[in-house]
This record gives sequence, structure tokens and C-alpha cells, in this order.
Amino acid sequence: QVELQESGGGSVQAGGSLKLSCTASGYRLSSDWMAWFRQSPGKEREVVAAQIGDRVASYPGAVNGRFTISQDTAKNTMYLQMNDLKPEDTAIYYCAASSRGGDAKSPQTYRYWGQGTQVTVSS
Repeated sequence: QVELQESGGGSVQAGGSLKLSCTASGYRLSSDWMAWFRQSPGKEREVVAAQIGDRVASYPGAVNGRFTISQDTAKNTMYLQMNDLKPEDTAIYYCAASSRGGDAKSPQTYRYWGQGTQVTVSS
């Protein structure tokens, strides 16, 4: 059974930083695409970063270089470092892994999902 366990969310003031973690069990993260998405009320789930091996796919959009995806293969864990956080970054953040094929920025591409972790940024 595959499980993705997220941690690191919380509340922070604008300009602050948070680092999210996602540890996998029953699946090797480094074997395929992995990604971080976010979703705020009334909006569609959107990708913020994706990675396969050493290849990082950037989706500037709203995060514009402030977020960085990385992984620790020994710990089977992926991370999302978020800097210079803004109130509009407030959302539930999800990690995702294992591509079905298709566009790495599409939620439909991924088989496995974490439960989500809330990030709240106050002004």
C-alpha cells in the first residue's frame, strides 16, 4: 500500500518561509515524476513544482521562483521550500507522485496523493 505523508504546513506572516515535507512508503519517489500542488477555496488545484530525477520543471506563475522542489532519495522524501510567502499563497498543499503519463502539471497525471497540509499566510 502506497502512502504519502505530508508535514510542515502552518501559519506564517507575509515574507516568511516554510518547508513542506512528503515522505513516501510503499513507493520509491525517485522512480518517476513527483510534484507539489496547491488548492485554495473556489479554485482549481494547480501545480507549483514538479521533478523527475535531477530534472526540475518550473511553473513560474504565481510563485515566480519563490518555491523550490527537492528530494532526499535516502529518506524517500520530497520537499517544497517556500520563501517570501504572500497571503495569496494561502492554500492546502498536496504532494503527488507516480505519473500515468501525460502533462506533469496536470493533477490527473498522478496516481498517489498526500492528504494535504494547510498553509496560511497573514498580511
